[in-house]
Amino acid sequence: MYLVLTSKPGQFRTEMGEGLAAVQSYDYVFCGRVKARFVIAELTGALATTRVKVIDESGEPSVNSVPAKFLERFDTVEAALRELHHLTSFGSIDTALIRV
Repeated sequence: MYLVLTSKPGQFRTEMGEGLAAVQSYDYVFCGRVKARFVIAELTGALATTRVKVIDESGEPSVNSVPAKFLERFDTVEAALRELHHLTSFGSIDTALIRV
C-alpha cells in the first residue's frame, strides 16, 4: 500500500514516521517554478499505528501528527503516480512532475 505525502516550501512539510519508506519523489513545477514536492511512500508498518508529521512553516512552527489511516492510499506506485499526474495537470498550463 502506498501514500502520497506533500510538502510546500514556506508553507508546510511532511515527515514520514515509523512504518513508512520513501519510494519515489517528485518536484511539482508550475510555470517554471517549483511549487511542491511529492513523496510516494510505501506503508511498511501497521496502518493503525503509522503516523505522518505535518509541520507548519508559515508562521510559528507547529506540528501535527496525522494517522496514516486518514490519508488516501493506493495499491501500487503506478496508481499513486497516476493520481499525482491527474492532480497536477491543468489543460495547456505549463506544469511538470520531475523525479528527484
